[in-house]
Amino acid sequence: MALHGWFNVDKPLGLTSAQVVGRLQRALRQAGYGKLKIGHGGTLDPLATGVLPVALGEATKLSGYLLDATKGYRFTIGFGEARTTDDLEGAVCATSGVRPSLAAIEGALPAFTGAITQIPPAYSALKVDGARAYDLARAGETVVLAPRGVTIFALGVAAIDGTDAAVEAVTLDVLCSKGTYVRALARDLAAALGTVGHVAMLRRTKAGPFALETAISLDKLDQFIQERRPEQALLPLTAGLDDIPALPVNPEEAAMLRQGQRLQGTLLKPGTYMAMNGSVPIAIVEAVAGQVRVLRGLNVG
Repeated sequence: MALHGWFNVDKPLGLTSAQVVGRLQRALRQAGYGKLKIGHGGTLDPLATGVLPVALGEATKLSGYLLDATKGYRFTIGFGEARTTDDLEGAVCATSGVRPSLAAIEGALPAFTGAITQIPPAYSALKVDGARAYDLARAGETVVLAPRGVTIFALGVAAIDGTDAAVEAVTLDVLCSKGTYVRALARDLAAALGTVGHVAMLRRTKAGPFALETAISLDKLDQFIQERRPEQALLPLTAGLDDIPALPVNPEEAAMLRQGQRLQGTLLKPGTYMAMNGSVPIAIVEAVAGQVRVLRGLNVG
């Protein structure tokens, strides 16, 4: 049976996103589903848990759209220690005895909300002269990355450890744009509070339309696959594109789009659409200047 759609996986601690995909691919192959196309819609570090959308079949053609999607995280900043990686994986590189008050933390958050500028962590996957920044940093080289603009849509306190007068660690909820580094946010917020800090816990709560409330554990998903009922956890191909409006097309128009032809004489508002023939997704298309052209064809149905 062909599988086209998404698994909304609650990624466990200690695995890379690629390892999750590899584990699912092996499980599906062993269960008799053959060698499926499979990929993920946004990397999570091994120390991060939470929402990891995994695309199967034709959904892999759409996973790139999730990279531009809004993300949500719950994360904890541990105060008093700066680390080389800005999280628990790195070595301690600075310490401070300063512990901010809850009032100071809440007072600092507005400056980190809205359009802000970040300098990405040295230990990141960004490239410097063709090399990954984290490879250069691990080799002992000084890595200087250019500031980048991101948007923080919401940022608030969820919990604290310590007292209101001296917070040892604060847990925050953030909703942010693509390209946001939570480790940089933690580093910069600690600095604004006159201390140092690092990310002690990171859990992704949202990736575009995928939310933690509907995510499934990797162990439970493994069980479904072994019992040859992965469809119980499989979300439709269109689930990853709920912010893209549907464009109904008839069978003749669907055939034209499948062949890469343009639809002429439309009165659509310019933008991106999902062309649908009934319940069957045909293609991601773009409407412009009275025409509809295919951006990404889908071989479903």
